[in-house]
Amino acid sequence: MIRILAIARLTFKAAVRYRLVLVLGVLLLATVIALPLLIRHDGTARGFTQILMTYTLAVITAVLGFTSLWLACGTLAREVEECQLQMVVVKPIGRWQIWIGKWLGIMGLNILLLALSGGAVYGLLTWRARHLGSEQQAVLRNEVLVARSSIRPALPDIEPVVEQVFQERMRQLGTRDVDRTFVRNQIREQVKAEFQIVRSGFVQRWTLNLGLARHRLADRPLYLRVKFTTADPNKSTIEEPKSYPTIWQAGVPETSKVWRQQLSLAADSFHEFALPPNLFDDDGQITVECLNPNAVDLLFLMEDGLELLYREGGFTLNFLRGLGIIFCWISLLAAIGLACASFLSFPVAAFASVALLIVGMSSGTLAQVIEEGGITGVNPNTGRIDTPQIVDRVALAAFGGLLKVVNLVRGFSPIDLLSSGRSISWGQLARAVAQIVLLMGGLFAACGIALFTRRELAAAQGNQG
Repeated sequence: MIRILAIARLTFKAAVRYRLVLVLGVLLLATVIALPLLIRHDGTARGFTQILMTYTLAVITAVLGFTSLWLACGTLAREVEECQLQMVVVKPIGRWQIWIGKWLGIMGLNILLLALSGGAVYGLLTWRARHLGSEQQAVLRNEVLVARSSIRPALPDIEPVVEQVFQERMRQLGTRDVDRTFVRNQIREQVKAEFQIVRSGFVQRWTLNLGLARHRLADRPLYLRVKFTTADPNKSTIEEPKSYPTIWQAGVPETSKVWRQQLSLAADSFHEFALPPNLFDDDGQITVECLNPNAVDLLFLMEDGLELLYREGGFTLNFLRGLGIIFCWISLLAAIGLACASFLSFPVAAFASVALLIVGMSSGTLAQVIEEGGITGVNPNTGRIDTPQIVDRVALAAFGGLLKVVNLVRGFSPIDLLSSGRSISWGQLARAVAQIVLLMGGLFAACGIALFTRRELAAAQGNQG
């Protein structure tokens, strides 16, 4: 451990001497100060705070991620090219100790930069909140600078219905050659739609269960967050969004614990409104109803169409957990950079690291290939490939495995959660550490150490590039 820490200390000192790192450090602090002057918002303290948190944390993550990749590629590949590392490996120290020590040195610098920039964001937010009126302070405390959990309606077990409709459809199609998986998925989406659509002139009801949280939510406000879309071709423009009148009711039906209000809401946008406290029954259930008086149907997706929010904790600890997940991302980028630099020259390692990063950000393309069943011609009527070729099957297997790996990392979004006042639990942070740092980072570390151990450093002298 002493040898690893010695390498880490030397790496940290070398990284600080990079001019790029000093420039990026200044850029981080300038971002926190300059962005509030440049950001356009809706004029409310809530809107300004949410946008400020989103932009500043996104810039901090991007800058630190770039810094980690650059340092990881440079600190190992350049030392090999300049024959500095050859003087170290002849000493009684393992190459795996050198690799881990360099990773720790880079992460030590990242901790420092993340703490400074994150502390600046936190200080700015709390300072601004203290200079607002009491009403706006209450809004921020309850909706933004808070850790809130959410509850979504539970989707009933639709598989028996899907199977029944699927069998009937297969009897109708007879012996036709059809993609059974595609037909089944299509039927499943149609059945799900019945629980998501509020038809014109009708009421849709959702039941949400607070569970054990009901014991600590007495006399505390709840918040309903909704978002819908519609097939109306004239639904909105960016300049003049069209509003749709809706009538909402929440509480315990046929009792005095009922809240009812008419609201005009725009499509494809999140809307959040407060509910009076104690609108749930003794079992913690609260019923939400929406009446649609419009001439078009309204679609509330199960993923984010409707959810109930309630306070679970304070902002400070939640903010630190969010920074912890960002730190996990940065640690993975450092491992990727070091793994590429373990067997490549600096320019090639930097290019390979960026290429891997682009693949990781292309989950939408990967998912589309899987949904279409390949990469060759797609039937416009079905949205899938009718006759998959060998290349389609190979691409489907490769992209499917790649998407599973990417989703292990992309499943965490602390910036979105923090900006909307959502709770980041210790369980989420633990899963981020397990999946991003230990699993994915460990995989790149194992590959990097294995390649670095087998690399002939003497051959690198004079013929890198």
